[in-house]
Amino acid sequence: MVEPVQVRVPVDGGELSALHWAADAPGSPIVVLVHGITANAMVWAPVAAALAGEFEVVAPDLRGRAGSAGLPGPYGLQRHADDVAALLDRYGADDDAGADATVLVGHSMGAFVATLAAADPARDRVHGLVLVDGGLALPEPPGADVDAKLAALLGPSLGRLGTTFPDLAAVRSFWAGHPAVGPWVDEPAVAAYLARDLAPGEPPLRSACVPEAVRVDGGDVLLNERVLEATGALPVPATLLWATRGLLDQTPGLYDDARLAGMGLDGLGIAAQEVPGTNHYSILWSEEGVAEIAAAVAAAATVG
Repeated sequence: MVEPVQVRVPVDGGELSALHWAADAPGSPIVVLVHGITANAMVWAPVAAALAGEFEVVAPDLRGRAGSAGLPGPYGLQRHADDVAALLDRYGADDDAGADATVLVGHSMGAFVATLAAADPARDRVHGLVLVDGGLALPEPPGADVDAKLAALLGPSLGRLGTTFPDLAAVRSFWAGHPAVGPWVDEPAVAAYLARDLAPGEPPLRSACVPEAVRVDGGDVLLNERVLEATGALPVPATLLWATRGLLDQTPGLYDDARLAGMGLDGLGIAAQEVPGTNHYSILWSEEGVAEIAAAVAAAATVG
């Protein structure tokens, strides 16, 4: 596994934590990888390893997660989009900086953040957009309110936020029982991702995710019309890579051919491609998923 460097970037209210995988040469294309609702920057490690060297790769811990858990609210997807713009400021992603291209890549909720950032405030600095199993309106989950809908959608990933663990073995056991994540818990990159989720300190261990951040951001994904309509005004072409199976390894997943056919993606400048054999998580970790994401990033950088 290619090891990243931990960096901190000034943003409103403090410093955003991020992981940086360096390029081999100055002026290389910049790729910003934006994670999902209860995830953190390390979820991207296999993808970043495939891109590093040819690309300058940066993955933030979004506000309210992992190393950025201490950043204050307000939360919400526009707030994250503003933080992504600050990240681009740090890495000189503008026409005068010599970068060949800047590509935003978002997974799950991060794909919605990427579409907002590409539209505003980072519009003039983004040359390509890759959406990974997110960014377009999701199926309506059951539930009478946001909390119930999020619980139905996220399942154990949300439930862990109120759970404490006596040791790392208990954390591993919890994730080993997750239908979509379980087969991957002993992969070094995935184990590092799960460890990064934990708040610092002695046992009992708990997730560093701020529940209020998850709740506010989830409400934006499910109910905020501006967020849901952001793909209608993208300044650059986009690629959607979607997993066959969902957050609980179920079929269908968040998207399928029938749902996508009714979204008018051609008119939005979005090309959709299934990544067979993957679920919502393994699309970031499997050989097939990593290869498709890397290819889409390279194509976006070339077009840009």
